[in-house]
Formats: sequence, C-alpha cells, structure tokens
Amino acid sequence: MQAVKSKNTCAEIAVRKLLYAEGYRYRLHKPDLPGKPDLAFPSRKKVVFVHGCFWHRHTCRNGKRQPKTNLEYWIAKIARNVERDAAQLKETIEMGWQVLVIWECELKDETALKKRLISYLG
Repeated sequence: MQAVKSKNTCAEIAVRKLLYAEGYRYRLHKPDLPGKPDLAFPSRKKVVFVHGCFWHRHTCRNGKRQPKTNLEYWIAKIARNVERDAAQLKETIEMGWQVLVIWECELKDETALKKRLISYLG
C-alpha cells in the first residue's frame, strides 16, 4: 500500500502534460475543494479528477478485477472509495463547479481523450 500514490500518478501526469501542451494552465490538488481535485481551473470553475480504474471501481476490465487475497478488506475499502467519490462529486457540484472524471483506461486513446478534455474546457 505504501507504493500506491494518491498524487502525481502516471495517469495524472499524462493528463497534465496533454493539457499543458495544449496551452491550458491549472492548479494542482486545490485544498479548498472537496477531494482536492487533481486539476482545477479556477477561472472556468471546472475541475478534473483522474481516477485509477481498480481503486475507484470503473466498469472496464481493470475495474472489475477482484483481489486474490484478503477479499473482504479490499471490497470494503474500494466500496468506501466509491462512496467518498460520489459525496465529493456532489459537494463540488453544489459549490458551483463543473466536474469531469477521467479514467485510467481512457489514456490508451490519446486523441479521443484530448478531444474530450478540450470540449470540456472549451
């Protein structure tokens, strides 16, 4: 567990590089917003969360994967992650911010991801 990072993950850095290359500037892990979003665009009132498929239970193949050992613990832990994500998403929206969630599996198609991000931020 110590090796699992919550900030500056490979997926997050890939999204940051893509947006920076397109000319977008952002704030990282804005502490005054629920869940400290990975990327925040204060002037646009938009945030981006970059979620790992396994840890946040995406519907893709990696998100459906089950741990092999200590199953009860991991199922409960991941369920708490999903509940916390939903609460933070709701709270952020209630504060007047727009939210976009990028899943780790979406990084495979960089062109589609770039279009989605630019459409969201445009």
